[in-house]
Amino acid sequence: MKRLAIDLRPGEYAVARLAATEAVPAGLFDTGNDGLVSVTRSGDELSLICRSDSPVPDGARVESGWRLLTVRGPLEFTLTGVIAALASELAAAGVPLFSMSTFDTDHLLVKQVDLARAVDALRLSGHEVHED
Repeated sequence: MKRLAIDLRPGEYAVARLAATEAVPAGLFDTGNDGLVSVTRSGDELSLICRSDSPVPDGARVESGWRLLTVRGPLEFTLTGVIAALASELAAAGVPLFSMSTFDTDHLLVKQVDLARAVDALRLSGHEVHED
């Protein structure tokens, strides 16, 4: 895997689960809500990734305390193994992750308690990790 430039984004993130029939929370996409926002609906759930201070309805199952690492893109669709390589490097360091991809790039969420270990593992693997 070639060396990647990875940006550590500011702020804390949350991953939330709502019932598949729930509406997307009002205000989630407001322009004042900076940072990554992702909404995915399947037949079983509505899954959200957003800043921890974003509006999430009462009753949602929320896992907070995540930090966001973004691979600097855009990445070509023909590029293979990015998530596999990063996941392998973090797994070797004992760091669990939550990953997602957008049109331009890949994103990794790691728990705040694992952040230093994650950054060290990525740097030791030859990647550049930049803090915003």
